[in-house]
Amino acid sequence: MITIGFIGAGKMASAIINGLDKKQCQIQLSASSAHSTQKHAQALNVTAAASHNDLIQSSDIIVLAVKPHIIPSVLTQHKIDKPIVSIAAGMTLSDLAELTSPTQPLIRVMPNINATIQKATTGITRNENVSDDTFATVVSIFERVGSVHEIAEKDFGTFTALAGSSPAYIYMFIDAMSRAGVLHGMPKDVSTKIVSETVLASAEMVLKSGENPWTLVDNVSSPGGTTVAGVVSLEQHNFVATVIDAITATVEKNNQMRQ
Repeated sequence: MITIGFIGAGKMASAIINGLDKKQCQIQLSASSAHSTQKHAQALNVTAAASHNDLIQSSDIIVLAVKPHIIPSVLTQHKIDKPIVSIAAGMTLSDLAELTSPTQPLIRVMPNINATIQKATTGITRNENVSDDTFATVVSIFERVGSVHEIAEKDFGTFTALAGSSPAYIYMFIDAMSRAGVLHGMPKDVSTKIVSETVLASAEMVLKSGENPWTLVDNVSSPGGTTVAGVVSLEQHNFVATVIDAITATVEKNNQMRQ
């Protein structure tokens, strides 16, 4: 049975651990202190490691689930000769290699906040030192909390915008629609539930139908009808361009943080 060691016990680590089948793998945890380790390990029903070193020695795969600025100290203070999985935003494979060795097996993963409900959209990439078997194992770990997409590392900034940051924009859209319902006399809680269910089903329609989203817009828009009036209003107020600008701003900010 494979042993997975998590260094760090934040929200994302907890979400991933909660999604794993503890009958198929052993999970160890090491947090910032002995007290924190014990508390989180008990809450997650996993093994509390006595230290980072003990965890590293007894695990087959090491998951770095700490903040990006903490990773350099972890990797310089502890020699790790096991495959390393990093979920730290902004830390490239090259960054990680500089802190370890040219032969270190490294995997970079970017889950999003929906991991907390086992519905994450996760991006993943690896360096040339990772075997196919190890990579398949790591992919299966993150498939337990959602979907996994292997992408080129150059596209991680775009992925961060499309999957990592976009839930915030989608929440804004849902809230705006709900407030429109309030404006026209509907209670906010009722309006929010209706909009949320409609957004969920509409996304599922895109995935299941295989249709281009704009084709689906046309399917809903009857000639001279209410929907096309709203579509035209959105276009007049640069809805599409505004969304694209928001994604571009997110990508640019991500690039600035890398400089």
